[in-house]
Amino acid sequence: MVLGQYYARLPMPLVVASDAVATVEAHGQGVALPALGTRVCPLFAPGWMDGPPPHDVFATTLGGPRDGTLSEYMVVDSTALVEVPDTLSDAQAASLPCAGLTAFSALFTLGKLEPGQHVLCLGTGAVSLFALQFAKAHGAIVTVTSKSDEKLARAERLGADHLVNYQKTPDWGRQLKKSMGGVDHVIEIGGAGTLEQSLAALRPGGSVSLIGVLSGEAGPVNLLPIVMRQLKVQGVFVGHKRTFVEMLRFIRNHSIEPVIGPMFELGQFAQAFQQLAAQQHFGKICVKLA
Repeated sequence: MVLGQYYARLPMPLVVASDAVATVEAHGQGVALPALGTRVCPLFAPGWMDGPPPHDVFATTLGGPRDGTLSEYMVVDSTALVEVPDTLSDAQAASLPCAGLTAFSALFTLGKLEPGQHVLCLGTGAVSLFALQFAKAHGAIVTVTSKSDEKLARAERLGADHLVNYQKTPDWGRQLKKSMGGVDHVIEIGGAGTLEQSLAALRPGGSVSLIGVLSGEAGPVNLLPIVMRQLKVQGVFVGHKRTFVEMLRFIRNHSIEPVIGPMFELGQFAQAFQQLAAQQHFGKICVKLA
């Protein structure tokens, strides 16, 4: 978004960032809930309560095209807020509206993950680490990829069953298919540059949750394996409010603690974006506003 790659004609100026946690400080006329002082997260897509995304959902999302969360105060519709449990810190709660909800939607709302299935998580960013934690809590087997052995060791401490250094094993998808018979679900955050290997890693009938475009938005894709092996490619656009509430219940029931990476102060938000672009972090990068 900050590089101008998502919306070519995005109106400026724009308040960036799409997720946050905050406290309700005031009510509009006729509004009583959530109560003053309640700690809440705003929905990334404020008008999406349940079911398929509304036709105008892309015109309402926070951080583009609507002003986002990198501000000290926001005005938000009361229906577009979700109360978060006291067991989570501010940073942990702030990581939920995009990264957490995307992973949960991919695995459960769309992916229908079953215990014992095999999930492949690409990288160690916030979405992939949430997917690792959610899948393990649900009784799944998880493989994590990274080019950093140190990050892979940290992922193993979070419960990862299998680790793949994709720099040392460039053909990682086919190797996973050969050594393990394929995986059931792939959390695909790379995009065009990694999709071929993700498809190769799947067992017949498996699915790819297409989430990110870190390695490119466009590129050649061989459609034949998708047809011949009956694979599914599912786009994941974060998620709706009902899934958010279900995710919070799941987090509470399984005592899941979101993984937080570097923390920055308000005046350091440029450095926070630089850290994100460098892809050296582990977990969710946060900016403290208060």
